[in-house]
Amino acid sequence: CVCVCMFVLNSFSLLLLEAAMVESPSLSAEARSLPSAGLEVRHPAANPPGTSWCRADHVFFDCLQEIISSGDDNKDDGLNFNEFSKYLMDHEKKLLLTFKSLDKNNDGQIDYMEIKQSLADLGMNISEEDANKILQSIDVNGTMTVDWNEFRQHFLFNPATSLQEIIRYWKHSTVLDIGDSLTIPDEFTEEEKTTGLWWRQLAAGGMAGAVSRTGTAPLDRMKVFMQVHSSKSNKISLVGGFKQMLKEGGVTSLWRGNGVNVLKIAPETAIKFMAYEQYKKLLSSEPGKIQTHERFMAGSLAGATAQTAIYPMEVMKTRLTLRKTGQYSGMFDCAKKILKREGVKAFYKGYVPNILGIIPYAGIDLAVYESLKNFWLSKYAKDTANPGVLVLLGCGTISSTCGQLASYPLALIRTRMQAQASLEGSEQQPMGRMVKNVLEKEGFFGLYRGILPNFMKVIPAVSISYVVYEYTRSALGIQK
Repeated sequence: CVCVCMFVLNSFSLLLLEAAMVESPSLSAEARSLPSAGLEVRHPAANPPGTSWCRADHVFFDCLQEIISSGDDNKDDGLNFNEFSKYLMDHEKKLLLTFKSLDKNNDGQIDYMEIKQSLADLGMNISEEDANKILQSIDVNGTMTVDWNEFRQHFLFNPATSLQEIIRYWKHSTVLDIGDSLTIPDEFTEEEKTTGLWWRQLAAGGMAGAVSRTGTAPLDRMKVFMQVHSSKSNKISLVGGFKQMLKEGGVTSLWRGNGVNVLKIAPETAIKFMAYEQYKKLLSSEPGKIQTHERFMAGSLAGATAQTAIYPMEVMKTRLTLRKTGQYSGMFDCAKKILKREGVKAFYKGYVPNILGIIPYAGIDLAVYESLKNFWLSKYAKDTANPGVLVLLGCGTISSTCGQLASYPLALIRTRMQAQASLEGSEQQPMGRMVKNVLEKEGFFGLYRGILPNFMKVIPAVSISYVVYEYTRSALGIQK
């Protein structure tokens, strides 16, 4: 399926180019005599001082500069004959794939209905009149159909970034795992869904999350420990907390609760992905097209659905993380004792602040990430939508950190509610009263107890998850 960027934006940019060539006959002649052996093409900025060139030339050379950027292998700001020939061959292959995807009935011709249908598949509904205008801008011989030669001539000199490429390279929640699972699920292209690449990517993400969470488990346990036990009267430092844990249970105690934390990745990811696809269909105002606010709503509801299903594991994770030596023999023993002493309701303690926390976390994470992504694409994307490792990791880290900052007070209240029944002499408090008590006794910053180890684990968690994700992708046969 051809992307909107390539089909629509290229049409307008090429129309500008054609207009420029009509306005400047001499320029049109130059354009038709592009590189032959021994001739190099350069941007007018490289022309000798005093050289005059008209506004139409500027339009043409702006388009030409994109071609130079795409094909300039030796980075000398020019194209020799070999570089230009290579660019044409590579670009022509991409155009042929695009043409075939547009030619729905495989008759070697594209008509206005096929254009209309292809754009509708991408979520862009246009009128028959607009489809005819697009067709007319490409149709050379006036037959109201476009064959491969017409299509090739129209688009050959305009490199484009594919919408599919943007979706492919800018995966965020699948690639990076910082211990929280409240992000909006990633989009998958239709190709990834039909070829089965989606489940392999989710599997790679699950493996990355498991290794990442295991690697940063000591810091995660310290975060939970400080959220529950630290206060103004009982200040716990990072070093002091680790000493306390090591003294009580040894080195292995630093990984308490990690087993459940890793186990819940698979069911949560699967439920969230399936629910997200269904909510998108229900909430999208137009079939096959989803707006940002609709994606946020679908993602939030999918996250809430997944959290509701696996929340008992969240409660067990907190209890096992805070347990003393000998308190529980394992996950099943923990579940059995909670059920016997506190009943089924205990498995949903802290559920309300947890669900409420999805909204600020997912909303801010999505907004920040999309803003950073769009900024990069508008400013720096030239030949490809691939941002590179550092940009992807940086954008993901910043957006997730912002989301965590916004939802952290609710996460702290959730953790305390999950743990309070297991603490000796602890009063069972509802969410509202607990928030009020924290603010009265510890002030506003009391809602951010444990934020330091939480931030400390972000960079190692992101780094580990990305490296493991890439290795697992390769092992599963997913090409970059």
